[in-house]
Amino acid sequence: MARVEVNKQAPDFELSDFTGKNIKLSSFAGEKNVLVVFNRGLG
Repeated sequence: MARVEVNKQAPDFELSDFTGKNIKLSSFAGEKNVLVVFNRGLG
């Protein structure tokens, strides 16, 4: 994934959450803030 610059729009991507449900970043369009956290070593 490419580096995202400060104050620039992040590229859309889709990942599975901890329950296996696919979540797409663009599904949060229009929300004020979105926090994305990548955890390693879980599961």
